[in-house]
Amino acid sequence: MVPLNLPNAELKLKKKANQIYVWDIFRKSDLLLTREEWVRQHLLHYLVNHLQYPVHFIASEFKIEVNKLTRRCDGVVFDKQGTPKMIIECKEPRVKIDEKVLHQVAQYNYALNVDYILLTNGLITVTVYLNRNENTLEYLEMIPDYHQICH
Repeated sequence: MVPLNLPNAELKLKKKANQIYVWDIFRKSDLLLTREEWVRQHLLHYLVNHLQYPVHFIASEFKIEVNKLTRRCDGVVFDKQGTPKMIIECKEPRVKIDEKVLHQVAQYNYALNVDYILLTNGLITVTVYLNRNENTLEYLEMIPDYHQICH
């Protein structure tokens, strides 16, 4: 797999029928290790191991309904009251993080109404704070830790 601009994650990998699988600590199952899953696992492990996000407040592949269609957010972070605070969208490294990806997640946000959006392809990571007081998008230099997004 491609090296990422995220800290190395200690992933549990196994080979089955000539394919590599990764143990997902969030969904408690083995998943086929695609390029996108490689990015998702590294990002989610970074959030837990470096930014103090509790595992039990992160939902991976979270189902939502948008315009009567079922969609899946790569990740959603919740506060202790169960309120969604951040949507995470992961792409494989070859996919550009651009306005199209932000628009995709903005549609998800109609259902969840979060304050933060995190987009990554493992090489480029963009974190956006939706400042409702000033009705602006603020691009952050760093991913906030769990306590910052749940203030």
